[in-house]
Amino acid sequence: MIQEELQKRKAGLILEGGSSRGVFTAGVLDYLLEKDFLFPYVVGVSAGACNALSYVSQQKGRSFNCFAPKKKEDRYKNSVRQAFKQRSFYDMDKLFETFPKETFPYDFEAYLNQGMECEMVVTNVYTGKAEYLSEKDNMERLCQICRASASLPLFSPMVMIDGVPYLDGGLADSVPLRHALQTGHKKNVLVLTRPRGYRKKFPSESARMYIAFFKKYPNLVKSIYYRPYYYNKTMETIERLEDKGKIFVIRPTLPCPGRTEMDWEKLHAFYHHGYHTMVMEYERMKKFLGISFDR
Repeated sequence: MIQEELQKRKAGLILEGGSSRGVFTAGVLDYLLEKDFLFPYVVGVSAGACNALSYVSQQKGRSFNCFAPKKKEDRYKNSVRQAFKQRSFYDMDKLFETFPKETFPYDFEAYLNQGMECEMVVTNVYTGKAEYLSEKDNMERLCQICRASASLPLFSPMVMIDGVPYLDGGLADSVPLRHALQTGHKKNVLVLTRPRGYRKKFPSESARMYIAFFKKYPNLVKSIYYRPYYYNKTMETIERLEDKGKIFVIRPTLPCPGRTEMDWEKLHAFYHHGYHTMVMEYERMKKFLGISFDR
């Protein structure tokens, strides 16, 4: 019933990334799953893409378990030796092959049967532009798209999809509000992982590293270099539309963990901050969306 009403209102759910900060979004979405509140359209970036998949398959708790596994053998931050061997700060095979198939099994059938549209943002290495990919038939390809969306430059290798190399979607479109609007979704709820007023600093030393490492991909370098500029402009637009009541934003108000934080207690606390933020904002969000009932 709620999903049908949201479909009529052309409602969309937009999920920012942020690596470990994604546990905040996991908390937000778990509360929505408890209320059986399913948006017909979801678009996620990087960690937001990972969250989107567990939300669509209605697997409450799965995202948090993936972000912050308790067992030592399930932790995915590579040692220095492993990082050099895999050319990745994180064990991406564990995250996007072992986890969905074995450790925290992904319910692909439930994902298919929800009838929800789920897009994940990736950055085309050749063009430096964002692409918005989805998959309805093949779980392997679905996991590859999600992997690409979360593959940070320098921290993770490129991911090949249909013969094209991709990296983290946040490089070209950190918060795809414009895309959601262009695809006809007029009532959008955004889940951000930074507090209001946060702005990125323009790259300096790191920019030279990217230029040297990706010199064969000038369009990608350009997107990385100007990412803070476009991110900050997007935040200005979001805050302006939020103040006018044209979008609804859920964001943390407590200090955020670092993007590579692995301390389980800190991540668990930030997850609960997301959950309780959604509890407090739920009725206000329903009013914004024009929903006056549950389930």
